[in-house]
Amino acid sequence: MPFAPVAELEYDASTLIFEHGWQSWSPSGWYRLDARPPRPTAPNHHVMAYRPGVEASRFQGEGLLAVATGSEVVVTAASTPDAVPSIRAEVRGDRLVISADGEVQVRTSNQANPNQALADWADTFSAPPIRVFGPSWCSWYAYWGKVTERDVMTEVRQFDQHDLSVDLVLLDEGYQAAIGDWLTPRDDFGSTVRLAADIRSSGRRAGIWVAPFLVGSGSETARLHPDWLVPGISAGTNWGQEQLVLDVTHPGAARHIQDVFTELCRQGYDHFKLDFVYAGAIDGPRHEQLDGIAAYRHGLRLLREAVGPNRILHGCGAPILPSLGLVDCMRISPDTDPMVEPPSGDISQPGQRGARSTSVAREFLHGRWWANDSDCLIVRPDVQEREIWAEHISQGPGLRMSSDPIGELDRWGLDRTRELLVPSSPRPHPLKDPDA
Repeated sequence: MPFAPVAELEYDASTLIFEHGWQSWSPSGWYRLDARPPRPTAPNHHVMAYRPGVEASRFQGEGLLAVATGSEVVVTAASTPDAVPSIRAEVRGDRLVISADGEVQVRTSNQANPNQALADWADTFSAPPIRVFGPSWCSWYAYWGKVTERDVMTEVRQFDQHDLSVDLVLLDEGYQAAIGDWLTPRDDFGSTVRLAADIRSSGRRAGIWVAPFLVGSGSETARLHPDWLVPGISAGTNWGQEQLVLDVTHPGAARHIQDVFTELCRQGYDHFKLDFVYAGAIDGPRHEQLDGIAAYRHGLRLLREAVGPNRILHGCGAPILPSLGLVDCMRISPDTDPMVEPPSGDISQPGQRGARSTSVAREFLHGRWWANDSDCLIVRPDVQEREIWAEHISQGPGLRMSSDPIGELDRWGLDRTRELLVPSSPRPHPLKDPDA
């Protein structure tokens, strides 16, 4: 559908525009009219961190765009998670013209704090009760893709030695032989079965990372079952190969991914970090003629059927609005990193600056749609500006998840980690004014 005007607004030098990005890693925030909002610096970043196939104008939100003037906030937004239009704001003479390529609702708010107007919009949707999440530890920033069973259990023993409160131990990426071959461990990893049992024996819960809608082009799954893939569609290049998209509308592929999660539940995992799931929402010629968003929501429902109502689905790299009602917690920012600035300059990529700005911009979602995940606490001595990152985590209401090798923490890092490992709050967070 072509873009069509939906509103014309007066503006002045104080006017702010809120862009909401497509998925977890897509930059979001308030911008002045003379600003240049973040855009992808490479085609692969566009596919993997912005909205694939959608070119952005000067100001553009995916499913949500707001304009704050001195007297009011005009929120132009989707009214359903099943259809997420792109929404633009363009200066034309003395007017700011809002246009959209799909159905939207235009709401005018008199809230003095523009972020509260966003929260009021979020409140128009119904969502499941918000869960409380205990403090956690994740393997990613400690061991990256080289993690082993032994590494994780070394950390588990450190928790008790250093009096660290950890309820969940999350095995992140790197355990698998290939992307898409989830039940085959990497040769030198060890055993996911034994690891889950040992974590549980320590009195903790076991979680695991899966990218359920990705299939690496070099995987056994891609080689043996090409009919399970969305033909002609790429989800980008990562891990040194093209990433293909699992067609969850294909009966064989649907059974396969449900069997994977059923087996992981049997092994003892009850928290599933679903990563790179933007892939499941890319439009393409599927077995059933569903658009990308419908296929994505169908895929998440398949996973919920497999794991049951009480285990945790944790979105990451996930389309924000299409995930509503289908995940328990959600990454609402790009990845953090030991470095503040991403080398590419694209703040959708790992780095503290983009992780801070986008998670603050999306604080209005916490306690309304799910528990927010602003990414992990990392405070070992080689982390740049670790004090600032720790303070950012301390101000957020969502998941608290450490990801340092505990043995590498100095006294300050250990004390700060101990202080910040507390349960999440189920309640909405007090929202700061964008200019605060």
